Amino acid sequence: MSHSNRRVFLMQVAAGSTMLLAGQAIAQAQAKLSESDPQASALGYKEDTTKVDAKKYPKHTKAQNCANCQLYTGKAGEAYGPCSIFPGKPVAANGWCTAWVKKAA
Repeated sequence: MSHSNRRVFLMQVAAGSTMLLAGQAIAQAQAKLSESDPQASALGYKEDTTKVDAKKYPKHTKAQNCANCQLYTGKAGEAYGPCSIFPGKPVAANGWCTAWVKKAA
């Protein structure tokens, strides 16, 4: 193999590896928050606010959800969006956790 061909090959391998790693990082960043995630579980996170245990969380109301929480920064109408409590893991707009704080009007 000539020096020129070897350089081209090595540059292609490096570029391919970079694209593969970038794709994996994007996929991991977009993985939705799971109720079984240790932090989510500790904060009582549920993807559906209507399924929150009323006995365990007596101050919770069904009107409270991630979409109307101060910590949620997702766009209106989207099913999932970012939350400052769970960086890199989109939460359900209709979800809820104990960190819920009423969004300022």
